[in-house]
Amino acid sequence: MPAQSLYGRKTEPRPIRLMIVDDSIVARSVFQTILGEYPEFEIVATASSADQALDKLRSCIVDIVLLDLAMPGMDGFTALPEIIARGRGARVLIVSTSASEGAEACVRALTLGAADTLEKPSAGTYRDRFAAALVEKLRRVGESRPAEREEVRAAAKAVPVTPDVTRPLVAGPVDCLAIGSSTGGLHALAELFDSLPSACDMPILITQHLPASFMPYFAAQMTEIAGRPATVARDGVSLLRGQILVAPGDAHIGLRSIGGLPRVILNRDPAPSGCLPSVDPMFHSVAQLFGERAFAVVLTGMGRDGSIGARDIVEAGGEIAAQDRTTSVVWGMPGSVATAGLASTIARPSTIAARIADRMRGQPPRRVPAWR
Repeated sequence: MPAQSLYGRKTEPRPIRLMIVDDSIVARSVFQTILGEYPEFEIVATASSADQALDKLRSCIVDIVLLDLAMPGMDGFTALPEIIARGRGARVLIVSTSASEGAEACVRALTLGAADTLEKPSAGTYRDRFAAALVEKLRRVGESRPAEREEVRAAAKAVPVTPDVTRPLVAGPVDCLAIGSSTGGLHALAELFDSLPSACDMPILITQHLPASFMPYFAAQMTEIAGRPATVARDGVSLLRGQILVAPGDAHIGLRSIGGLPRVILNRDPAPSGCLPSVDPMFHSVAQLFGERAFAVVLTGMGRDGSIGARDIVEAGGEIAAQDRTTSVVWGMPGSVATAGLASTIARPSTIAARIADRMRGQPPRRVPAWR
């Protein structure tokens, strides 16, 4: 739809600016040939390595980066968080031979912050089918570019104020652990569960921003990472000790007491954050059912999802922990909770795990150093 100019005349929206990052000159040429047929796209830069792409992003403003994963030198996984940071709002589309739907590489890339993934065609693959899929994904990813870029610019200008004090720690055992995460979440979750003793066997709920088709694979990864069974939440399932439920990619986790037992109630109502699934409804339900025995964790991620539900947790007497800025890929979600003064602990994931273990061991509250 044409944009409105300052003088009331309609102007055509500018093209979506692209950067292609692939060590194969053949692949770069194919992408350029395909996308050259569409005036809605403008290829403003290409790079044959991740290092070259990061260097060009210092002065080149792009909307979407097409990124290969397997490259000599710095691979795409390693480069992804830095590309997001240096891209000043640019979104990343992974185009790789290892990016078949549901592949472990896709889940890892998405939890590191990629907007979407697309499998690169092999020799003999029908070119037109790949071209159509590439254009469709670029259009969809590009739809959110203005708001996304403005959010990142605003976040870059606004330096969060470090709270003078964190909230008091809460005593007593934890009956439910609820975790919200987004960009960079997989690494943060891995560190947290690596330090969380198996004796901490309370039911665990996780809302991670990922498309629905990837959630079964994410749950499988969480089973391996956490050393305890993880499944995608379904309507009516009970919360069991020692188990993890992850939000499906197309619904929020809610809870309701049925017959004295907490059970999952999925819903798809619009959330204030605009996310589906959203952390806020999960925190709200956990606060209502578990009160002071609720423990909520907000890990790395863009935006403010979780900040409304975190207030519900605190008002119900529960405890909040937020990942610190240093170890977060994006300090949006945890930063909004921390700067609002809602967190009792602001630390790296392993330190948060130690705090949870203290609660479960019944140790008296001890102050965890903030911003550690």
